[in-house]
Amino acid sequence: MSNLSNKIINGIRTVAGKNNLPLHEPRFDEVEIKNLRKCIDSSYVSTVGKYVNIFEKNISDFTGAKYAIAVVNGTSALHLALKLVGVDRNHEVICPSLTFIGTVNAISYLGAKPHFVDCEEKTLGIDPLALSNWLDEISIKKGNKTINKKTGRLISAIIPMHTYGHPAKIDQLLKISKEYNLNLVEDAAESLGSFYNKKHTGTFGKIGILSFNGNKIITTGGGGALITNDSSLAKKAKHISTTAKVPHKWRYIHNEIGFNYRLPNINAALGCAQFEKIEKFLKSKRDLFNKYSEVLDSIEGIKLFKEPKNSKSNYWLQTIILENGYENEFEMILENTNRNNIMTRPAWDLIHELEMYIDCPRSPLPVSKSLSKRIINIPSSAFLL
Repeated sequence: MSNLSNKIINGIRTVAGKNNLPLHEPRFDEVEIKNLRKCIDSSYVSTVGKYVNIFEKNISDFTGAKYAIAVVNGTSALHLALKLVGVDRNHEVICPSLTFIGTVNAISYLGAKPHFVDCEEKTLGIDPLALSNWLDEISIKKGNKTINKKTGRLISAIIPMHTYGHPAKIDQLLKISKEYNLNLVEDAAESLGSFYNKKHTGTFGKIGILSFNGNKIITTGGGGALITNDSSLAKKAKHISTTAKVPHKWRYIHNEIGFNYRLPNINAALGCAQFEKIEKFLKSKRDLFNKYSEVLDSIEGIKLFKEPKNSKSNYWLQTIILENGYENEFEMILENTNRNNIMTRPAWDLIHELEMYIDCPRSPLPVSKSLSKRIINIPSSAFLL
């Protein structure tokens, strides 16, 4: 075992002190069981029931968004969000290559093309300066439209993603989106409980999305949501996510192509119980970061990723980044930690390198490529301490 691997393992054990450490686990108790029992007893376990409405209000109250529409997962939320802002076939959508594949698949569902841009090491999100320079180089404005000079396609939207719960420089990205007439759709799937300049992520553009997958800050088992301050977008989102069904006491009337994306009541019941504990979960996450910082910051060759400037992160996944020059330790650290029952994970494979996306337009991606060989997520469950 390498010396660096051994130091990391000992550091994690000093903090977590358990034999088997998964990357991230949910935590349930009697509150969830009580809600699920009530939901089952009511017989309303699908998309109709009081818990869906309560859950959506919880989301709105917590994030500060006027409207929340609960759906089956974050990817479906992003699919709908892009559709709602007008992304269409053969459009291009700016997005990071360093992201979960759901971000990019949602673009493809609409027949649009992802256009990959680089991230920055300070936030792990899209680099505003690199993006601005790239758009200045490859785009031309025609009226209120931005066209990719190389492909001839309309660039219609941008998806900033708040990686591992750490806010990107969303104010600067919003400014660029306005300059180039791009609809900004925030992928805040990982950042429930994260704030930039005291404003919740997902609420800066026209519409944002959240995820409540089993490994997120709070979970509904599977689940997601769209959040917006636009009443017309919210109304449309709720309609098309409910198979575009027109209300009627007994008839099935659908007035457009819709999607069966609404969150079931039984999942929302779980989410309502989880929301009762969200402040406790967030505090535990921050406490875990502080404990990790105490023992890992002194290890030469790595740095524990800290929330960016002007941000309050949820610290969803604790992340160490190998310093430049230590990349040769990357695979060994992953192998040794997992062999010792400490679940660690690298960042996602860069999306532009996957077979189905290899021919998509992209800017130079030096930082993304470097980080993909240096990022390691370590055990991050909220109840490790």
